This record gives sequence, C-alpha cells and structure tokens, in this order.
Amino acid sequence: MTRAYLRPTGFVESPFGLDGQLMRLAGGLLWFSSIELTLDGDDGRSVNLLPVAEIDRALDELSGTTQDQARAAWSNLTAPRAAIELGERTIRLDQPQILGILNVTPDSFSDGGQFDAGGDPAEAGFAMAAAGAAIVDVGGESTRPGAQPVWEGDEIERVLPVVQRLAGSGTAVSLDTRKAGVMEAALAVAPVMINDVSALTFDTRSIEVVARATCPIVLMHHQGPPETMQQSPHYDRPVLLEVYDWLAERIDAAAAAGIDRSRLLVDPGIGFGKSVQHNLQLINGLSLLHGLGCPIMFGASRKRFIGALSGEAPADQRLGGSVALAVKGADQGAQLLRVHDVPETVQALRVWRGLRDAALTPL
Repeated sequence: MTRAYLRPTGFVESPFGLDGQLMRLAGGLLWFSSIELTLDGDDGRSVNLLPVAEIDRALDELSGTTQDQARAAWSNLTAPRAAIELGERTIRLDQPQILGILNVTPDSFSDGGQFDAGGDPAEAGFAMAAAGAAIVDVGGESTRPGAQPVWEGDEIERVLPVVQRLAGSGTAVSLDTRKAGVMEAALAVAPVMINDVSALTFDTRSIEVVARATCPIVLMHHQGPPETMQQSPHYDRPVLLEVYDWLAERIDAAAAAGIDRSRLLVDPGIGFGKSVQHNLQLINGLSLLHGLGCPIMFGASRKRFIGALSGEAPADQRLGGSVALAVKGADQGAQLLRVHDVPETVQALRVWRGLRDAALTPL
C-alpha cells in the first residue's frame, strides 16, 4: 500500500489579501501556503511541493485507501483542536501553551535531586504557574537514557502529595508516569492529564485506567526502554514517517480501547531512541504530525543533543538552545511546549505572540 503524508509548510505571517491561497493550521495562529505531499510505497517514495489551492486536485488523483488516508490528514490539518479540560481549568489550544517540568526525582538528567537538600516541590510548581505555565507536569521516575525503573510505591510517594497540593490550589496538573497504579492514585485525588512516555505500552493496565478516567492523555513515541533506547537507535525509513505511523497506530489502539480521540495528544519523543540527526529531522518536520488530528506536545528542553551542538554544554547550560527550540516548535504549530525554564520560555513566547498578533491585525 502507498501511504500519503501531508506536511504544511510555506508559513505566512498574515492572511490578509491572500484569500484562497492560505489555510489556517489546526485552528491556531499560523497560516500555511504549501503542502509537502509525500507518497511512500513499495515502488518508491516521491515528494512534491504543492500550493494549497492545488491540494484537492492532487488528492483526486490518488486512489483507494491512499486517497482516503490523505483526505483524512488534510481535514485534520485544518480542524481546530479541543481544549484540555482539567476539573475547573480549561486550557485552550488555539495558541501555544507552556507545560512546566517538575521532577521530584533523585536522578533526572538535568534537575534530579533538586529538592534533596530542602525546598518544597509544590512551591516550585506554584512558581511555574505564576510565571505563566498553563500546566505543571509532575514526574516521579526518571526516564533519561540508562535510567532504571522505579518501584510503583516509591513513585506514588514522591508525586501524590505534590499533585494534591497543586491541584487543590487550582493549578492544572499533568502526571508524567507510565504505570497504571500511579495513574490511579493521582486520578483518585485530582483531575490530571496523563503524560505517558510509553504511549500506554509499558503497563498493560494503563490503557484501561485512562479509558475509565476520561482524562486527557499524551502518547509519546519512543524506541526501546530508557535503559537501552540510546544504544545505536535505527530507523529503516525516514524517522519522521516512522514516528508518524507509530503514533497513528497508538491513536487507533487508544480509540479502540474507548478513549475518545478528542482526549489524545501526541509527542514525537525527542531524545527517546533518536540520534542527534533523528532529533533534528523530527524537529524540522514537526508540522507533519498535525495530520494525525491531535494536539502536539513538543519537549526538547535541555536535551542532550543541544549539548552535542554547542561544545558539549552540560544540561544546566542549555537555556539558549532550549528557548530556540521552543520557538521553533511554536513556529510549527505545537500546542504544548514542555520546558524546564518557564519564565525565560514564557518571555520568548510572549514576544512570539506579539509578532503574531501584529501580523494578524489588519492595517
């Protein structure tokens, strides 16, 4: 079977005076003028760049399931994304939002052990929200390259008090876990979004827990477990296409289990079973993932490849690269930007938003 992939490109600052030549991306603040249409099948791969005005004609020339799949992706590219509902909190996704990383772990790659010598992780979460984070992502297990699994009971003990305090104060909370028991413990005390780096594959019960809870869920691509994922990662096809297809399968699996598609978000999993080149290719082509019809969460903050591109800078010296990548994500329509450095990224995003607002204001 030949598969079709539609990547929006040719982004334009202002739509005024360009009727019929632009389309709005996922109901957000970006407008695109072109589609990179990739056809990939047993007889080879072709790539064509088409103006949006020619897309219907190009799709008419496709046949059977290839055309059906392409038309579904085209519809997904322009459909608005549903807001994230967390109790009384509503996070709109018609603009990029910040998700602040709050690790209560002894061994996370850049901020593990930050509370070992004292300090209150919940207060750190409050500070992130005050600085402009729409959601605070609480994690109790490191999934850095080489990390070993944490016992479920230890993970619950780490995250539950923090989740309770944050949610109890009205802060929107995400829980970074791949274990059903941890999900159940948190969902019993607060409305949380589940952020599962295994895309509901690590724990056989997790998909049932999420389906029953009717909570939002982030499905992240990965290749292999944290213990081995960075040992010579390899893809047989372009990494962007493989990640797209893998996420499409996980979306279908979640839907088949009774999870409404409006509750699903996707994450390309930067650094999870990817080389530096894989990461860069995914980031350059990130807008392709809008064809899946789900909001995109993009997390490249302080990742190792930033150091590889900047003289092996250690994790705590990767602020500039992290902010640059967050803006790159916003430029491709990512709805959630997962970051460690909330105030600095919020400031960058406010400048980005100011530029967008100026471009979208008629003269």
